[in-house]
Amino acid sequence: MSYSFSGKVVWITGASSGIGEALVHSLSNYGAKIILSARREDELRRVQQQSKLKDSDSLVLPIDLYNPAAIETAYKKAVEKFGQIDILICNAGVAQRSTVMNSDPKVERQIMELNYFAVTELTRLVLPSMISHKQGNIVVISSVMGKMGMPGRATYCASKHALHGYYEALRAEVFKDNVKVHVICPGYVKTNVSINAVTADGSAHGKMDAGQEKGITPEKCARGIINAIAKGKDEVYIGGMEILAPRVKTIFPGLISYFVKRTEFHP
Repeated sequence: MSYSFSGKVVWITGASSGIGEALVHSLSNYGAKIILSARREDELRRVQQQSKLKDSDSLVLPIDLYNPAAIETAYKKAVEKFGQIDILICNAGVAQRSTVMNSDPKVERQIMELNYFAVTELTRLVLPSMISHKQGNIVVISSVMGKMGMPGRATYCASKHALHGYYEALRAEVFKDNVKVHVICPGYVKTNVSINAVTADGSAHGKMDAGQEKGITPEKCARGIINAIAKGKDEVYIGGMEILAPRVKTIFPGLISYFVKRTEFHP
């Protein structure tokens, strides 16, 4: 790998489990300085210890991403510790398992707050320094569903679709400033994403979906993300055969629509 992560300050949200945890483990092996953020401080410290990160090279930074003021406070603490952020990886998010008709609008707004607005707020905070230093990487974890809709996931799909439009525009805006913008679209990854998905009233789905059960490992997904950053990829798809669906959709939209409309949703 020609690109060096050694000494780079990497801020990872959703770092307490799944893809985020796998990224911490991998990037620590490459010598990165890592800021670990999520809600659960005890789990963040577990990941920090298992990655053998020293306090001098890492920062456990619990954060409530639903609260813009808390995001800004966290950013100030991160800068106080390391001076600047070289790579921001926006990995935290929540999935959904409910139909449009049944979804509580308050729950839908919460999904958008975490999956979209928290991501753009973090970006807004780190961007000036990256532009000033003429370097930086903003990595946004979207989804295959950021390119297509599926029943029972309307608001989740909307939040991911929104990321694509926003970050495609941003990529063009900061290209001359040597700030790279990467949008990552995982397919099925074996994490707790479906277990933690919110239902119509905001309660947890509590079940591992068949797709997640058969998905790639978080470690494999993390390797794909790291490779995308190192190679400067704008947009990458990581997963199994399911990642072909958006590409097929561009050529045969009617075919994909046929199958999506016949996909049964079981809450």
